[in-house]
Amino acid sequence: MKKIEAIIRPQKLTETIKHLKEIGITGFTVSQVVGRGQEADGKGVYRGQNYKVTLHPKVKLEIVLSDHMVDLTIKSITNAAQTGENGDGKIYVYPIYEAYNIRNGEPDTTVDDLVMGKE
Repeated sequence: MKKIEAIIRPQKLTETIKHLKEIGITGFTVSQVVGRGQEADGKGVYRGQNYKVTLHPKVKLEIVLSDHMVDLTIKSITNAAQTGENGDGKIYVYPIYEAYNIRNGEPDTTVDDLVMGKE
């Protein structure tokens, strides 16, 4: 199993989810985050005061899936979230050695079973 973390622009979330569903990825976690990369600083106004925006709002998708789905998932996220501008985001891939169900404490093989067509 692998875990993919994708940091993307918030306005690309809906399109990215649509692309993931098209390839059969329906389980994921979404978090609102802020971060800093190569994207240029912006300007903002709060209560009439100008300020510099150095941390940009992003969305983080976390997906745990079978190894054989990693390349297709990366391509899907990239196609959906890419604008060609600085600040499009990053994708990270991590190994997952074990997963457990909190409900019963037993090992969770659901990710591999669902992708392989088992129930």
